[in-house]
Amino acid sequence: MADEIREELMEILTDCCPDIDFEAETALVDDQLLDSLSIVMIVGELNEAFGITITAEELLPENFNSVAAMCRLIERMQDE
Repeated sequence: MADEIREELMEILTDCCPDIDFEAETALVDDQLLDSLSIVMIVGELNEAFGITITAEELLPENFNSVAAMCRLIERMQDE
């Protein structure tokens, strides 16, 4: 399941922001590689692709700084 989530997530991220190396970056928000518009776009795609609802409370830098963090967020939201 985690591999499927990561694979789908990588597809969404590279479609939304093709110029970012998501495999290498671990501070996407902190280093301002993702801006608020990018995050909103990504959240919309994640909600649709994974059947989840990421709330405003979840829009924290630590949830979007890396692919691993986003995978954990998706898994946590799916478990709710």
